[in-house]
Amino acid sequence: MNPYIAEYLGTLVLVLLGNGVVAGVSLKSSKSESAGYLVVVICWGLAVITGIYIAGPHSGAHLNPAVTLAFFLNGSFPGSQVAGYMIAQLLGGISGAALVWLNYYPHWKITTDASAKLGSFSTSPAIRNTFWNLFSEFLATFVLIIGLLFIGQYKFTDGLNPLAVGGLVAVIGLGLGGTTGWAINPARDAGPRIAHTLLPIPGKGSADWSYGWIPVAGPFAGAAFAVFVFNALF
Repeated sequence: MNPYIAEYLGTLVLVLLGNGVVAGVSLKSSKSESAGYLVVVICWGLAVITGIYIAGPHSGAHLNPAVTLAFFLNGSFPGSQVAGYMIAQLLGGISGAALVWLNYYPHWKITTDASAKLGSFSTSPAIRNTFWNLFSEFLATFVLIIGLLFIGQYKFTDGLNPLAVGGLVAVIGLGLGGTTGWAINPARDAGPRIAHTLLPIPGKGSADWSYGWIPVAGPFAGAAFAVFVFNALF
């Protein structure tokens, strides 16, 4: 499979399942309505595992522009492919979010809370504070990237590496995600936010683009700093 197609499909499935659980928990008359944060975190971890299994053999399964940037800065990924990977990931995020919209189509109309609808697409802060929201995304992504770099030092039985990565994403969500919803992935946030802007969702409200730069800038900065720290240690 072409690596760009693999990144697109892997990210699509990641967002479809991850945003799908948020929609299920948030939208009215869903069978999983109000199931809670723990359900969301567990499903996101499993969604990452699934996306990696799909894309891994063909592209390395970055599924995240911050990961692609980190691997490029670490010297393990060619610069000629960076833009293509990031575009594929963004398009996968848009497509995955559009499928969530279709899957829950009857539920958007009967859900009156516009913030719940946006939350089914993109992240938002529990307490809006630009500096601390940015710091939360920076820190969570720092942990993600440095965790990935350390995981890469181990030799796993073939097929087990995705489980470690999914566990890493889940533990970050449990430990650090309560502040901003732990986007840690620009494509996972910006792609669905674009979909929210474009799709005809009843009563959807604003896509909150005034906040939307934080889940992009924070992860990129956190990824770059993680590589700097890792390279300083080794």
